[in-house]
Amino acid sequence: MTLLSSRNCGRNVAPMATQKTSLPDSLQNSPPASRLGPTPSPRRLRQPGHDAQGKTSIILRCLDRDEPPKPTLALEYTYGRRAKGHNTPKDIAHFWELGGGTSLLDLISIPITSDTLRMFSLVLVLDLSKPNDLWPTMENLLQATKSHVDKVIMKLGKTNSKAVSEMRQKIWNNMQKDHPDREIIDPFPVPLVIIGSKYDIFQDFESEKRKVICKTLRFVAHYYGASLMFTSKSEALLLKIRGVINQLAFGIDKSKSICVDQNKPLFITAGLDSFSQIGSPPVPENDIGKLDAHSPMELWKKVYEKLFPPKSINMLKDIKDPARDPQYAESEVDEMRIQKDQELEQYKRNSSKSWKQIELDS
Repeated sequence: MTLLSSRNCGRNVAPMATQKTSLPDSLQNSPPASRLGPTPSPRRLRQPGHDAQGKTSIILRCLDRDEPPKPTLALEYTYGRRAKGHNTPKDIAHFWELGGGTSLLDLISIPITSDTLRMFSLVLVLDLSKPNDLWPTMENLLQATKSHVDKVIMKLGKTNSKAVSEMRQKIWNNMQKDHPDREIIDPFPVPLVIIGSKYDIFQDFESEKRKVICKTLRFVAHYYGASLMFTSKSEALLLKIRGVINQLAFGIDKSKSICVDQNKPLFITAGLDSFSQIGSPPVPENDIGKLDAHSPMELWKKVYEKLFPPKSINMLKDIKDPARDPQYAESEVDEMRIQKDQELEQYKRNSSKSWKQIELDS
């Protein structure tokens, strides 16, 4: 679901893991950057989103790893290194990826702490081929992450108010001081990038559907002061995404390119869009007044869900038990689980009969 990267500089930096692992013991509480090297400059990046929509592939591409992607198990970690020049200390970027769609949101508290927050970035990956799931997935992930980040910021502010002020100022730096929307937007508390995956499928949608999805995502991204871009298996698009991820993870120069054409893959860096360019929600003007919305975000949500009604009322409860998630299936274990479940049901029935017999006897 999320990708987290922290950057640390130093010749003697000890790697936190050798390959992608499932939450190493040494990282259970996301240790302070000072443990990782002599001159830490922490930068963290977290990547959430739909299941099976390419988060792992994006990470592998960014790290130049030629290996087949595997299903993400809960919260997974990997890292990458980048040298700024010859004989200079390497930066280490720490990547966290949250699987399970919206079912494992509680795990976000592990990588996001007061020690890691100041150089933390969020990458939200959404599956463009599933427009009915797009809004609830996006809403749940962003709300849960923002809620936790706000709590961490409040805690940090009690001991280091200067750091909190610097964080907020850094977020606003993406928006020009004379930008017409500066007083309207509500920037996400950490740098945010929204990636729409599977553009190769999305591009075959009807024009009106593509228009609604593009305008809606542009509104949400601009409102939160986020970057927005679409990608697929295309090498050219993956290279663009790689550049954005590297900017977050290693602090390289930010791309100034922009594409707002709904007939092409969107690519909009934070602060370069505007509400005037996005326009009003794609619905007849006489219908807007009929929608009971108390904020611009709620209005866009109602317009979007009118065309793409969500399939799941509460996606957070889609998978209460990860053991029943099909992506973790193991035939021998599952067969034993079924057998034990049947035995449990039989026990419950027998117990029920016993209690009824006791009641009759009494």
